[in-house]
Parts: sequence; structure tokens; C-alpha cells
Amino acid sequence: MKSRAVQLVLLLAAIGFWSAVGAPARAEESDSAALAAAMTSTTATLQGGLKASEAQGTPISAKFEIEDGKLQLSIYTMKGSDFMEIVADPTTGAIAKAEKITDADDLKEAASQKAAMAKAKVLLLTATETAVNANAGSRAVSIVPELKNGQATAEVTLLTGNAVKKVTEKLD
Repeated sequence: MKSRAVQLVLLLAAIGFWSAVGAPARAEESDSAALAAAMTSTTATLQGGLKASEAQGTPISAKFEIEDGKLQLSIYTMKGSDFMEIVADPTTGAIAKAEKITDADDLKEAASQKAAMAKAKVLLLTATETAVNANAGSRAVSIVPELKNGQATAEVTLLTGNAVKKVTEKLD
């Protein structure tokens, strides 16, 4: 009887483990599907958002995201030691709001992105255009710089129909 109980506990633990491991992948797929659906009605581009945000500082990342059930284009910029989040209207690409980043997690992300951009010789706008041009029919939905082995790179997420593809562009 004890061995059956042990087997049951192990089985339940394994199911719980694999459910937890698979949950982020399913959530990302679900988020990707929702983003793809929301993107069908927008004319703004990531590149346009990067250009528009330059008035608020140097862009250090950009992404389309669903926030409170609505699509928005969010761009992080840096100016001196300050970080700003610029939110652009996804339909027109016009800046809807700009606010200083104060959330600890967002500040940590921005500092990491700033470190990558400090080594970059290529602008995010140029890297985004390169990725889109190399993947016919795609549209950029995010770009995030990072340091890999001391080299500045950017992960560009592309959307082609409902398919999501991530590519890496060199920034140095």
C-alpha cells in the first residue's frame, strides 16, 4: 500500500512539475496569439515609434504589448541618468504619454538595456529595419538590446501573420 501511495505522490509531483514548466510556454503562445490579433488593426510600426520617441531621449528598447486589455507601443528611452517610458498610440504612432520610470523592476531592465546600448554602434532603428528587411512580409513587434559575452546585440521579435520569430542583430 505504501508503494502505491509513493507512486501516486511521485506521479502528482511530476505532473505538477511539467505543468509548471510548460505553463510559461503556453502563456507566451497565448500572448503571441493575442498580440497578433491586436496587431491586425494597427498601422503604427515599431520603427515609427522609435523615431517618434527620439524627442524624449535615446531609445533603448521598444515593444508592442497588451496593457489593461489594450494594445500599446511602449518605448524606453534614456536621457542623461533618467529613464522614460514613452507610450505611443498604436493606430497613429503619435506619442500619447511620457513618464519617468520609477518601478524597481523596470529600472533594472532599463539599466541593463542602457549598458548594452553603451557598447552599441548601431541604432535600434537600424537593427529593426535590418531584421524586417531580411524577413520579407514580417513586422517588428519588439526590440530589446542585451550584452552577450561582452558584445551588444538586440533580440528582435518579428510577426508574420500569426507566426512569431525571434532574430538576433549585432549592435557593435
